[in-house]
Parts: sequence; C-alpha cells; structure tokens
Amino acid sequence: MASLVSLYKAVLVERSQMFGKFRQQKHLSDFAVDDYHPFFFLFRIIHSLYQLPRPLPTKPRAIFILGSSGTGKSKLAIGLALRFRGEVINSDKMQVYAGLEVITNKVTPKECAGVPHLLLGELHPEADFTATEFRRRATFLSDDITSRGRLPIIAGGSNSFIRELVEGDGAAFRLRYDCCFICVDVEQPDLDDFVGERVDQMVEQGLVDEARDLFNPAADYTKGIRRSIGVPEMDKYLRREASAREEERAALLAEALDEIKENTKRLTRVQRQKIRRFEADDSWPLFRVDVTEAVRRRRDEAAERVWLRTVEAPAIELVNWFVGGVMLVNRCGGAVAACGEEVAIIAAMGTTN
Repeated sequence: MASLVSLYKAVLVERSQMFGKFRQQKHLSDFAVDDYHPFFFLFRIIHSLYQLPRPLPTKPRAIFILGSSGTGKSKLAIGLALRFRGEVINSDKMQVYAGLEVITNKVTPKECAGVPHLLLGELHPEADFTATEFRRRATFLSDDITSRGRLPIIAGGSNSFIRELVEGDGAAFRLRYDCCFICVDVEQPDLDDFVGERVDQMVEQGLVDEARDLFNPAADYTKGIRRSIGVPEMDKYLRREASAREEERAALLAEALDEIKENTKRLTRVQRQKIRRFEADDSWPLFRVDVTEAVRRRRDEAAERVWLRTVEAPAIELVNWFVGGVMLVNRCGGAVAACGEEVAIIAAMGTTN
C-alpha cells in the first residue's frame, strides 16, 4: 500500500514548470483516508495516469545568426548546424547571387563541412531579389527543413531581409516559429582592423580578377550582384587602368582597395545600428556573443581553441537549451549577453510568442 501511495503522489501533480500550463489536479491530501480502499485506490491511480500533464503543442524552432560583416556568422552557423542537425539559409543579399565568390565572401565547399546551404549562389547575377521574395523563399525553406526534423538556421548580414522575414506579412513567421536571435559582435576598432586585413586577403584570393571578369562599362550597377562592395570601386579602377601608366595603375589600385576597406567599415557601423534597433524598436530578445577575443587572437596558434571556447561553446549551450526545452544553461561564464548586459542565458528565454 505504501508504494501505491507513493505512486499516487508522484502522478498527481498540479503543474509542470517545464511544459507550461496544464489543468489543475487534486493533490493526494484532498482525499479522505476512507477513500484508500485497495480497489478504489487502484482505480484512482489508473485514472490519474491518463491525466498526467502533457506538453502543450510547441512551435518549431528557428535560429537567427545576426552580425556585421566580418564577425563570423557563417562559421558559427556551420558549427551549430553540425551540432544540431541544422541547415543554413543564407540571408546575405549579395551572396544569393551566383559568382563573385571572393568579393561577396561566400563560404567555400570545404568550409561548409557538408552542411546544406540554401539561397547561396542560386540566383542569376543580374536578377532582382527583393526582401519580400526572400521572406517567401526563406519561409518555404524553413517549413521544408522542419518537416524533415531538422533545424533552420538563418544567417547573414542583410538586416532588411531578416526584418522582413520576421516581421513581414503580419509577422507570420514569428507567429509560426519560436525564434532565437544570436548576435555575434566585435568591438568596432578590432572589427575595423580585421576588415582591412580581410580585403588584403581577398586580393590574394583573386578579387581583382573577379572584378575584371565582371567588368562591363555599359552594365547597370544598381541591380543584382554589381551592388556588392568591391564591384563599383573596382569598376572605377578598371575604367582607368588601360590608359594609365604602370606606376599610375598601382596607385589607382591602392586607391580602389582603400575605398573598399572604408566602405566595408562604414557598412559594419550601419549593420550594428540596425541590429540595435531590432532590440530597441522591435523588442527582439537578442543574445549577444562577443567575438572580440577570437578576432584579436586570430593569428595565434590557439586561435581555433579560442573561437571554440569564447564563441561556439556558449552558442551551443544557448541553442541546446532553446531547442531542448529542459536543459537549463547556466555555465556561460559571461560570454553571452541578453539586452546588452552580461547575464546567465536562462535569464531570458529568447523565444517570441
């Protein structure tokens, strides 16, 4: 009888903190001792088993990786996708086009590590692709990904695309999905330094040849992939290259590359401002992951370990808690912040209802 009483106490619970709201149930102490006839009591136990709290139907999850150019959004998205059976939906408005792999800084097949990347290099270079079209495509792709039991991870720096996806069409996506917004951020001076270095690396990888292959004096530079930073600047150089003397060409190229660096730095500032407005104006619960240390130590032998410790590990804990619903993350070491303040992840859910 004692074991039956213990079982009865176990199954008659008023509420489950993990699964939300459920119907209220009587506690064992509400019944009189006279009710404990063995047969009557066994009936009550069986009946109670059918009344156990059940989780309310939950919405599918979607992860957003936001951040300025050069903050490691793609690298983090791939790391999370490998851990959580995810697929990446690109939200960079220039990377949706085919071509200019170096200038648009697309991830390479090797860097993708087998993770499916959607809306990456799929469109004709001169096609128009609006934020509304992105919302429709990204919603369709997210639905397909979740239907196969996988996790959609939307990653990219085009905040107009991201805002349209989340808030457009009456916030249909936000109503359909629980969204976790992770913002990878780098302190501006360190980001400026990295952006300049990255442009130099892009030159080594073939930036000038890419721009020359695309060069067309009669083309419309307000449409398609030609709007990418690096294309208009190189266009000015290429128009003057043929008629310039050799020593002048070197100076003209250096001038074009400096302009690319400055325009990219200016873009990062605009991107950071827009992300702040997501939090301030749209009340998105952003989780900030500070990538500054990883950027500062990018030349160290331990650079990859620093990335894993300071960026990927905290993000993995956050997403593990977010998609699991029962694992409470409390070992962030201050690496993740919500609403601009260093907090334990569990202090803010990160979902939108």
